[in-house]
Amino acid sequence: MSFRSVFIAVVIAFALILAAFLLNRARPKVEIEQPSAALVQATGKCAECHARLQYSVVHEYEMSLHARKGVNCLECHQPAAGQEKKDHHGFVISTKLTAGNCRGCHEGIYQQFLRSRHAAPAWAAIYGEKGLTPEQVNFSETYQPGGTRRPPHPFVQMEGGSAMTSGCEQCHSVGKPNADGTIGTCTACHTRHTSSVRIARLPSTCAQCHMGPDHSQIEIYEESKHGVMFQAQERLLNLDAPPKTLTTRDMFVPTCATCHMSGIDGLGVTHDPSERLSYYLANAISVKRPNYAAAQAKMKQVCTQCHTPALIDRVYTQAEGVVQKTNERVKTAQDIVTGLRKDGVLTGPPFSQPIDFVYFDLWHYDGRTSKHGAFMGGADFVQWHGNYPMMQRTVELQSMAAELRREHGKAK
Repeated sequence: MSFRSVFIAVVIAFALILAAFLLNRARPKVEIEQPSAALVQATGKCAECHARLQYSVVHEYEMSLHARKGVNCLECHQPAAGQEKKDHHGFVISTKLTAGNCRGCHEGIYQQFLRSRHAAPAWAAIYGEKGLTPEQVNFSETYQPGGTRRPPHPFVQMEGGSAMTSGCEQCHSVGKPNADGTIGTCTACHTRHTSSVRIARLPSTCAQCHMGPDHSQIEIYEESKHGVMFQAQERLLNLDAPPKTLTTRDMFVPTCATCHMSGIDGLGVTHDPSERLSYYLANAISVKRPNYAAAQAKMKQVCTQCHTPALIDRVYTQAEGVVQKTNERVKTAQDIVTGLRKDGVLTGPPFSQPIDFVYFDLWHYDGRTSKHGAFMGGADFVQWHGNYPMMQRTVELQSMAAELRREHGKAK
């Protein structure tokens, strides 16, 4: 064989090797970076396919505490009691995961959740008892009286299914009854595959639902000193600290979870956010909860990890004063509308007259905002987003009521 032939063969071979290298380098990383043997084993070989098809799912799992503890995919995706099954490439998995899959390891947490307003009452706030079993209703009513045994909200019929599905349900489905007999889903707060305590502790996670004019907790928090400090010092906090050992060294600035759920400095952890709440602030007329004294004592215990008792008592006294005054304003407005209906001046179903909306906005927007602002340190929300618009709407209600009575010849 001549030198020329050998040289040409070598050049062609080198060119082919170089071309293959360049083509391979241009392929997506998920196609060329195979999961490690340890990951494949830990995830029941699920990662072999999903790293190529849905890389983010595998990556989120890799970052999770579940992965570090060797919890594999099938341990969460295998059908729990009452769940529909399907064959998936040789594995039997559930067609839909619910809280029923999480409770296998976290039963105590699930039971705490069931007692909360995040459970059945959240769903019932839209659809009433629809979809809930009598047992579920009775259980929930034991802990949240009046929260579940109620009719559907009038907006369900008035606004229609699409508005409910894409609107209200996106938050209230945290308490949706499932076909397997459980309620809700844990991933609303912890997210899928990361199952992250860090994410659950972020104010922005709670803000997915606790925002807007009718429950403006995130807006109030961001205005408060707590929120300002969190924005400045988030990077210094240990948001990944284990719940059972969490201290103020980890969380020296509180988030929503710190006050309402966390077991800071040895206090008890709870997945019932209402356990430390002493009033039904979401109601038109706010009354004390049945566990008022115990709940307030538990919340004050959390407060004392950072504040003096004198400061805590002053904040509570002032906030309860706002609750009392807001109740009086709402009661005045309520009496105006009730009087119109009693005298036959205002007729028709709810939300069929302009005055219905003015009254609803007064308590549902302004009243709630004022009360939440008082307890959460949001001065502007107590005043300019609370008391001022309540005063304005009260005058508007009085004027509308007088006009309606004149029209019906029933002036007072």
